[in-house]
Amino acid sequence: MPLHWSQLPKETLALLRRGTVIPAHPLALDAKRRFDPRRQRALTRYYLDAGAGGLAVGVHATQFAIREQGLYEPVLQLAADAAREWAGRPLVMIAGLSGKTAQAKKEAEVALAHGYHAGMLSLAPMKGASPDELVAHCAAVARVLPLIGFYLQTAVGGIALPAEFWRRFAAIENVIAIKIAPFNRYRTLDVARGVALARAEERVTLYTGNDDHIVLDLVTPFAVKRGNEEVQLRIRGGLLGHWSVWTQKAVKLHERIQAAVTSGWVDAELLALDARVTDCNSAFFDVAHDFAGCIPGCHEVLRRQGLLEGTWCLDPKETLSPGQAEEIDRVCREHADLGDDDFVRANRARWLE
Repeated sequence: MPLHWSQLPKETLALLRRGTVIPAHPLALDAKRRFDPRRQRALTRYYLDAGAGGLAVGVHATQFAIREQGLYEPVLQLAADAAREWAGRPLVMIAGLSGKTAQAKKEAEVALAHGYHAGMLSLAPMKGASPDELVAHCAAVARVLPLIGFYLQTAVGGIALPAEFWRRFAAIENVIAIKIAPFNRYRTLDVARGVALARAEERVTLYTGNDDHIVLDLVTPFAVKRGNEEVQLRIRGGLLGHWSVWTQKAVKLHERIQAAVTSGWVDAELLALDARVTDCNSAFFDVAHDFAGCIPGCHEVLRRQGLLEGTWCLDPKETLSPGQAEEIDRVCREHADLGDDDFVRANRARWLE
């Protein structure tokens, strides 16, 4: 049976709309590039104990190649089962969806079968499609599972999508959120404008995926003109590859930001964290090489903490870039207070059991 957002558990829907920390879940492999369920489970446990409000599995950080390797369903199933066994509290479970319409719908059905609450749809495989075809594709997938839009940056395969697309997308009744990740301020504004013009701001919750601008995305009120009225939208939470590392401190940062926004006073020290977090992201995501090492960069942080055995990706060519390890050394040294090494050290053995 298809799932409509109104059928989601009330606590889950409230958590999503309030805004929370949702790490983009990496893929744990062994030295032979085989799936490592023990360490995969340990990562899930880490995120939940760190206070994450949900998990995004089967997304870019999990490596789209899991589909070609027959790992899509095993990876989704393990995360869902581990989360249910470990958390003991409401969570937002999000499955990455990709491919042409038939494949994306099939993936949505797999996610639904394993208890996922929503699917985040990558439009990268639809490159070259017309706006009408893109909207029809999204609407077809939304008939299976509540949908989260995904504005993926063009540097890693995304499509440039104007405000009019986001207006039409937000008008799809089973859309519940959008992850804004174009790494571009103009395109970020296009999404906010599209949601407002669709009059969907109460139903569609905005999440930042702009790993290069996390803090400012979360503290900024987005004022959009809709005829003679001004509509104010806010990005409530983050669904981020960056938050797959140092997650406990990310949760604390998000709590601090939400408290500041509620109080109406965002202090200069909090604003200054935007540049510091972005500096860390520059190393983890390998900005110097146009994001070539973004996935192994996050793996390297987790490897140093002992959560992953290595930085291996399904594609042997996907490795740390020259100088990236040294950049990670630098940001770990200069921004040590943003890391959660002590938390991981105290709990790692339990998570790996």
